[in-house]
Amino acid sequence: MTFAAATASVTGAVCGIAVLTMAMRAGPPPRGITFTDIAPRSKFAYRSNNDSTGRKWFPQPMCGGVAILDYDRDGKADIFFTNGAKFPEMRKVDASFYNCLLRNRGDGTFEDVTLKAGLAGRDLGFCFGVAAGDYDNDGYPDLFLANYGSNALYHNNGDGTFTDVSAGSGLRTKDPNVISIGGAWVDYDNDGLLDLVVTDYTVWTPETDKRCIVEGIEWYCSPRMYPSVVQRLYRNLGHGRFEDVTTRSGFGAERGKGMGIAIGDVNGDGLVDVFIANDTDRNFLFINRAGGRFQESALAYGAAYNEDGATVSGMGCDMKDFDNDGRPDIFYNDLMSQVFGLLRNVNGRFFEYASTRLGIDRLSRNFSGWSPGFIDYDNDGWPDLYSANGDIDTTGPNSKQHDTLWRNRDGRSFEDVSGSAGADFLRRGYQRGSAFADLNGDGFLDIVVTSLNERPRILLNSGGNGNHWLIVDATGTTSNRDAIGTKMKLTTGSGRVLYNHAATSVGFMSTSDKRVHFGLGNEKAIKSIEIRWPSGNTQKLTDILPDRVLKVTETP
Repeated sequence: MTFAAATASVTGAVCGIAVLTMAMRAGPPPRGITFTDIAPRSKFAYRSNNDSTGRKWFPQPMCGGVAILDYDRDGKADIFFTNGAKFPEMRKVDASFYNCLLRNRGDGTFEDVTLKAGLAGRDLGFCFGVAAGDYDNDGYPDLFLANYGSNALYHNNGDGTFTDVSAGSGLRTKDPNVISIGGAWVDYDNDGLLDLVVTDYTVWTPETDKRCIVEGIEWYCSPRMYPSVVQRLYRNLGHGRFEDVTTRSGFGAERGKGMGIAIGDVNGDGLVDVFIANDTDRNFLFINRAGGRFQESALAYGAAYNEDGATVSGMGCDMKDFDNDGRPDIFYNDLMSQVFGLLRNVNGRFFEYASTRLGIDRLSRNFSGWSPGFIDYDNDGWPDLYSANGDIDTTGPNSKQHDTLWRNRDGRSFEDVSGSAGADFLRRGYQRGSAFADLNGDGFLDIVVTSLNERPRILLNSGGNGNHWLIVDATGTTSNRDAIGTKMKLTTGSGRVLYNHAATSVGFMSTSDKRVHFGLGNEKAIKSIEIRWPSGNTQKLTDILPDRVLKVTETP
């Protein structure tokens, strides 16, 4: 299916981004929305292979990042997967460890084009996360891979192939024994070029790997047995070159075990901020102070610890506005017996730990979550919560777990609708990476999720509940071409107000579609969309029809 683009008139500058949100009632749970795994319809060999062969090596549980990107610009979302390596060699010794690129044919099937595209990664070690973004503004999305050993940057040549340009990029400044988990593209200095945040986890080698055996049973060792490290920031200098500004920017002032990355303008000053979920260390919130400087402010903002003032095993995270008040909130997941964290943004000044008040504590305690995200799966205008779940160890009755889907009820509470999402959604496993996009052009968000040593699931949303939608495909000109960091406010014909912003770093080790999705419920008209670009430019588009992809290009 080809996407239809709406036409819209461009009027004067947006005068203000914050307005009162009219009451929107979610109503009863939607009937008939299920997720169907369409991966079996396609021929590909990829499984997320972490070389689980007996001995439990420390990095093994973190395998299977996902990126959704339109690599060939044909209007259909394609899928890329990272993969592991052989222990203790830490090499991709055969094809079972290769990374994978699947081209969306548009008929519900995908073609494996990995070798043709040059993305198998034969020369790489264990690959963890992936960040897709157009770092050189040529219109084609590129790929950054976070690895053990050297990280990798692949340039999209625009002809269906990629070239490894890591050696000349300036992205190889870290200790090769540091495990890099993920990356996020973000234009932190608003110069029109995407910069790169990289979460580093710890220093590890096969020779220093520790073994933890209790009563004859081997378990994965606690991360606390390994050192914490700094998180890295690279500034895009243009022409394929990056500068490591970790120390100068303030990122290097703190040490943690970085996992998921979420971005958004927390305090509304027009500069993008960075949240990092840490495993067994306190979380980080890097507030952008302009001039290339960040201040780590998680403690001051109430985002460093859980409700009890304790650290948790933070995994993935996301930043979106779940209560439609115009300010981005934060969600992160962690392990069983802990509580997934939902942090409500209060006037851009601090975060309220809202997990208990909104029922997240009750819903999450029995799950080990890895890759979460805000996803308005039913298009009612309220972002719901998804988590890809599965325990670290393979021992115990609840080690294999199903994913969870919690429906947002007017921003006031969440209810578990996982049981009605279909048998494919409820398949138990050791889920890891996940990403979201509308894969078939019907306006309902689909989910791609990996599970250790299994084929990934490509979960197609059945939709069909009658709710309307809009997807905004924004292209920056003065701003970065991917429009990362662009803020949008949508007002429907009846006066309902919805907020979202462009960000692709979602969940754990993964990248979601760069286009911005709005569920509209039963609204049949859109009065306006107000857009604030990272450059500071503003646009207002009026009288827009729903149920389409709206293409918008930045104008001064």
